[in-house]
Amino acid sequence: MTFAGDIAVDTEAMGLNNKRDRLCLVQLSDGKGDAHLVQLAQNPRSSSEAVAHTHYKAPNLIKLLTDKKRTKIFHFARFDLSIMRYYLGVRIAPVYCTRTASRLCRTYTDKHGYKDICRELLGVEISKQQQSSDWGADTLSKEQIEYAASDVLYLHRLREKLDEMIAREKRQDLLAACCDFLPFRAELDLAGFENEDIFAHS
Repeated sequence: MTFAGDIAVDTEAMGLNNKRDRLCLVQLSDGKGDAHLVQLAQNPRSSSEAVAHTHYKAPNLIKLLTDKKRTKIFHFARFDLSIMRYYLGVRIAPVYCTRTASRLCRTYTDKHGYKDICRELLGVEISKQQQSSDWGADTLSKEQIEYAASDVLYLHRLREKLDEMIAREKRQDLLAACCDFLPFRAELDLAGFENEDIFAHS
């Protein structure tokens, strides 16, 4: 795989519990119209291993994800950063999250899903029909592949649109600080604080 510039990234897993539900797929795009799908082995750890988790051996993928010169663009980065930290052993930075940006500038709505912002900002209809399908299958269906690709193909364009709105509302510094914090938010999730606001006065 050869990529130029910043990279759009997404993941598919067996579920939403990143310590129980294994990482199955990582999708990548450099915004030029192509998506690359990296399918990960079914059994990342052997039954004889006593460690909490074992990293997948994916050196090329890890090198790309940890390249400090490239911003990695996600939608709801918190989940993806957490599951890749757990299964790939990497802390990914710098990052940009289109969902976080949307929440900071599209305050006129509570619809911040990928499908919603693609429709409003790009005029693109995204099908989420395959979202809950079996990503652990040995061979992915044509529909799964198309769905997985669509999750990264529009992230560069969404970032451009959202950045215009963020600048209009003068929230660039706030977005940058939130994105800088996201890798540590993922660490908090893995440390057991996923449902607790440690900044709350209680």
